[in-house]
Order: sequence, then C-alpha cells, then structure tokens
Amino acid sequence: MTNNDTIIALATPSGAGAIAVIRISGDNAITMCDAHFKSVKSQKSLSNQRTHTIHLGHILKDGKELDEVLVSVFKDPNSYTGENVVEISCHGSPYIQQEIIQLFLRHGCRIANPGEFTLRAFLNGKLDLSQAEAVADLIASDNEASHQVAIQQMRGGFSNEIKALRDELMNFASLIELELDFAEEDVEFANRDQFKDLIERITKVLKHLIDSFAVGNVIKNGIPVAIVGEPNVGKSTLLNALLNEEKAIVSDIAGTTRDAIEDELTIGGIGFRFIDTAGIRDTQDVVESIGIKKTFEKIEQSQVVIYLFDAETSVSNLGIVLVEIEKIKNKHPQKPLIIIANKIDKLDDIQLAELTNNIPQAILLSAKTGFGVEQLTDKLLSLINTGALRNNETIVTNSRHYDALLKALEEIQKVQQGMDANLSGDLLAIDIRQALYHFGEITGEITSDDLLGNIFANFCIGK
Repeated sequence: MTNNDTIIALATPSGAGAIAVIRISGDNAITMCDAHFKSVKSQKSLSNQRTHTIHLGHILKDGKELDEVLVSVFKDPNSYTGENVVEISCHGSPYIQQEIIQLFLRHGCRIANPGEFTLRAFLNGKLDLSQAEAVADLIASDNEASHQVAIQQMRGGFSNEIKALRDELMNFASLIELELDFAEEDVEFANRDQFKDLIERITKVLKHLIDSFAVGNVIKNGIPVAIVGEPNVGKSTLLNALLNEEKAIVSDIAGTTRDAIEDELTIGGIGFRFIDTAGIRDTQDVVESIGIKKTFEKIEQSQVVIYLFDAETSVSNLGIVLVEIEKIKNKHPQKPLIIIANKIDKLDDIQLAELTNNIPQAILLSAKTGFGVEQLTDKLLSLINTGALRNNETIVTNSRHYDALLKALEEIQKVQQGMDANLSGDLLAIDIRQALYHFGEITGEITSDDLLGNIFANFCIGK
C-alpha cells in the first residue's frame, strides 16, 4: 500500500460525454505526461511549469495527435494525493478515453485500484481516515441532508472533535504512565479531580455522538416507509401522489398491486423510500397470496408504517378500522404508525365529523386530488430529529465509527468505575489505552491493511 508506482484511472463516469477526466498520480506522473503531451503555447515541459496550472495542448500517440486536451498539473505535496498528479481533460469519446489510458499503461502506469487515489491521500497525511470515508459518502449523497453531513465530515468536523478528546486523554494517560515510574515515591502527577471532570466530559460527548447515529443512519440510508391497508383503498394512488408520477398501476379492481413497488422521495432534505404493498385480505389467488406475504415482510423491514383506509366505505363501520389499527400497533409497537383516511372528498360534513370523532389521530386525505398530502409529508418529517442537522452539529453516519464509539465509551466507563473504586494508576492505564485505541481506529492513527482494504474497496475507481 505504500508503493509509489504511477497509477491512472478515468475520474469521470464511463461512457460518452462532452468531456472526460483522466487522473494520473505518482512520482513520475508529470514526466510520463511530458513524454506524450505537446503544448500549444509553451515550449516548456510540464515538469518546469508551476503547480496548479492548466495547459492546452495535444496528446500524441506515435507522433500523431490523438486529442486536444487540457492538462492540469499538481505538484507534491500540494495535491489531492500528496504526490505529483496530472489530470487530463479530453473529449468524452469512449475511444479517446481508452486510447489515452492504454497509451500510459504501455509506458509505465498501472490501473488504479478502487479508492486508491484517496487511499494515497490518507497514507500521505492529506486526509485522516474518517475524512477519507466522507469522500465516498459525498459521492454517494443523493439528498441535501446526506450531502451536508458528508461535507461537514470531509472538512474534519467529526475527526477534529475526536482528536481533541484523544489528545486530552492522551495527556492524562502520559501523566498516569509517568506515575508508574515513580511508584515507590508515591507521586501523583495527574490531578484526579481534573481527570474525573475530563472523563465525565468525554462520556457526555461520546453518548451524544452515539445517539446521533440514529439520525445519521436515516440521513445516509433513507427511511423505508411501508404503505399498507386493504385492497382498493388507494395505496397506489397515494404513492403516485407522493412521487407526482404514475409509478404504480391504479384500477378499481381489488388486488391490482401484487408485488411491492418502491421509489424514493426527498422531503426536507431527508430521503424516504416508499413501499406500496399488496392489499391485505383473505384470497385464494396464489400470486396475490405471495404479494400479501411480501407485504408483511416489508412491514418488518420498514421504519415507519402508513395504514391507509377507505373513508367512504369505512365510515359506517369504523370499529373494524380501529381493530386493524390495534393489530398493527400490537405487532409493531416500536414502529411509528401514521393513520390515513383516504377518499375524504367523497364524504359529507356529518360523515367527516363522525370520522374525526372516532379516529382523531387520522390524517384526512384525498390521494386523488392531493388534499392532505402536504400534511402527510410534514408528519413524516416530524418523525426525524433534524435539530442536530439544522444546528450543524456533528452527526455520526458510519457504522464503523459507531462501533468504535461504543467500544470507546465502554472503556471510558471502566475508567470511571476504576476511579470511583480508587484503583491504582497501572490498572486505570490499561482501560485508558484501550479507549485511546478505539479513538485512533476512527481517525486512522491505528489501522490495519485489512481495514484499509475493506474501506477503500467500496470506492469507485478514479477516486
């Protein structure tokens, strides 16, 4: 992983486009490009140009012009990877892209592994590990919230907070370790009251970061929402109204939806994945039965359940609706349940009053006209604690970080218990070292080749 051979990869998506960017990194990146580049205006080689400059010219293959390009030069250590980097902006023909890449492969480059440019940035101290992982999250972000969190982490917000705690703990750990060298003199270098305050503060911060993962996981992966109810109550119409497109087939025939239909929608910067399920009823239809079985599976997988009922047909017998609501609540007590009375455009004032009196928590909605859809989206957004996001607080989105924080908290609590029990410094030092280890796992002060390989294997090639 620490070799400095020269790597090359397409940094833009594959396929035809207006332009493509080919990235080269390594000690010999600039001199290799020099051998195949002819500047339009300057006779100076790229090696003699200033860093962070762009040059118009031609890539030559066997003395013939292959393409007119712009070459961006970044000299070490002031580059993304910390090495010499060249970025070639060429025309977006797949043929041109491959010809340029093959040209450099034949003259000493090799194809970069997934995430190898960012891996080199980490190894060369340009990014810590949590910042490097945030690069992948930024590329994968598909809504405002996930983009905002990834940007904050890539700028070092999360890692700076962890480093500050680690540095303070390291300082006290050093003092306690020093006490061990003077055990016979019974000297105390680490002020125990200050150390106790530090441990309490670290515990508070760790718990806050751990709690933020619930929101962070939602922001990163979206919230699966199952839309359930009997056949023909308007589940597919509601999905279409939410998405503002005809995603699901709608008909008056009960049991039209026989498989789960999914699509995503961003509400207030948060991603929601809506799942339109087959209507729940007793049926002899084999295919529909399979769809109903999938409905119960999707309810299990979802984080939020929307129970939809037909207000027009149910208003005369709301007791059945209340029984179904209780069944879902009892079976899934931990899942937020949103109750929706659909087709209210067909009710008169007396029927509306009866409905609201019996099921006051129900959202009155007409999926056909769109009435009440905004109230539903507001309700969905209210289920997410977006306060931390609005206040630009540190939010944990990475499960690896979450696991390391849990382990660090466990060790810090052991230190706290040891202090309360007046344990000796050598015993406290053991737990402190373990806490420091888990802090280091997050930022990359402590890593293994297996860990790095696992993290960067999930990156795209060219990044």
